[in-house]
Amino acid sequence: MNSIAILGIGNTLLQDDGAGIHALNHFATHNTFPDVDCLDAGTVGLALLDRLTELKGLVALDAMRLGRPPGTVTVLRGAEMDSHLLTHHTSAHELGLSDLMDALRLSGALPENRALIGIEPERIDWGTEPGDKVAAAVPRAAALARELVLAWQDETNLENRT
Repeated sequence: MNSIAILGIGNTLLQDDGAGIHALNHFATHNTFPDVDCLDAGTVGLALLDRLTELKGLVALDAMRLGRPPGTVTVLRGAEMDSHLLTHHTSAHELGLSDLMDALRLSGALPENRALIGIEPERIDWGTEPGDKVAAAVPRAAALARELVLAWQDETNLENRT
């Protein structure tokens, strides 16, 4: 397994619910990092656990209801992500992601660097394409994932020099 995983979460048959998968696909199309794995986590399950051990970093991309305007992109890092997953189950995916993070924590494999990048959905209904506001937010979410990867790689490079 490479040192950073990008997880796309969601159901692409339910319009904006697939925002995380669409953001993952956008990231993957432009991914030039040899140490980053892009994983379609669908609606998340513990089956991914073995693929997520020994990571330097983990970014989860998902639709996330926080009551903000549709298409708003929010980044939750580290303990802020953990707290959100424990207290705000606004989608079935967050329950699955919470269980996955708990399993990583219990096995001693929770990455120090972790983040949840959420796109506020507008419509969760049958359809394979996100609405305009969510579709417009997908490149921003992917760019934020890239920024996190770069920051985490810089931290590692600095640690290796000292």
